[in-house]
Amino acid sequence: MVSRALRLEVDAAAADALSDALLDAGAQSVTIESPDGPHPVLSALFDESAEPERALRLALEGCGQPANVAFTVHPVGDEDWVRSSQAQFTPLELDRVWVGASWHTPPAGQKKVIRIDPGLAFGTGSHPTTKLVLRFLERALQGGERVLDYGCGSGVLAITAAKLGAAHVAAVDIDPQAVAVTRENADANRVALEAALPDALAPGRYHVIVANILAQPLIDLAPLLAERAEQGTRLALAGILDSQAADVVNAYAGHFHMHIAEREGDWTLLAGVRR
Repeated sequence: MVSRALRLEVDAAAADALSDALLDAGAQSVTIESPDGPHPVLSALFDESAEPERALRLALEGCGQPANVAFTVHPVGDEDWVRSSQAQFTPLELDRVWVGASWHTPPAGQKKVIRIDPGLAFGTGSHPTTKLVLRFLERALQGGERVLDYGCGSGVLAITAAKLGAAHVAAVDIDPQAVAVTRENADANRVALEAALPDALAPGRYHVIVANILAQPLIDLAPLLAERAEQGTRLALAGILDSQAADVVNAYAGHFHMHIAEREGDWTLLAGVRR
C-alpha cells in the first residue's frame, strides 16, 4: 500500500493545535519536526483513498488559521508509513482504561484494555481532545447506560464506553469508512455496539452523549443531539479550541446546562446536562 504525506511549515504557536486538527480531519498520524524552532514542519500521513488537501483546509478552518498556506503532498511507501505510525503513537493509561496498539504491552492490573492500531483508524486516543473525552467517560459511566458517540472515527470512545459497562452503545459517523473501521475495531476488542451512518441510526434517546469533532460541526449538531437526549442526559463535546468554547456553549445553552469541564493545552472539553 502507498499512502501520502502532507508537509507544511507552521508557526510554532499553532503547531500543536493544527496537528490535532489534522488528526480530527482524517490524518492517520502527524509528526512535528523541529518542534522547538520558530517554524516547525508538520508531516501528516494519509491513507491512499483520503484527500489531504481537503483535510488541511478543514484543519486550518477549525484552528482559525489562514487558508493560504504552502504545502506539499508526496507518496510514502508502506514500510515508511508503518515505521512512522508506530513511532508516533504511545499507549495512554488513565484511571480505569488503557489504550494502546497491538505491539504495546498493557500493564498488569484491573484496567480495561482497548487496542486501536494507527492505519486502521481515525484517532487512537493519543491526542488531547480524545483524552479529554476518555476521562469524561471514566467519570460518567458506572454501568448500564445507553451511550451515543457521534463522529466516532476509529470507535475508540464507543469501545471504551462498552468496556466500562454501558448497556448499549451507538457509534455514528458521516464517513462510511469510519463506520466500517469502528465495526472492525469493536470486533477486535470483543465488544458489541451499533455503528451506523447518521440516517441509519435507530430511534432512541441516550443517557450519555459524546462528540469529538470540530467546533462548527458541533454547533450545527446542537438540535440533533438535543433530540437524542432525555432530561438528565450527560453531554461531552470536544475538538474545541479555547477561543471557540463560548460559541459552542451558546449553541447548546437552550437545551443543556453547559460548563467548561476540563482543558488540555489549547483544547477545551465542554460538558452539559439536558434540561
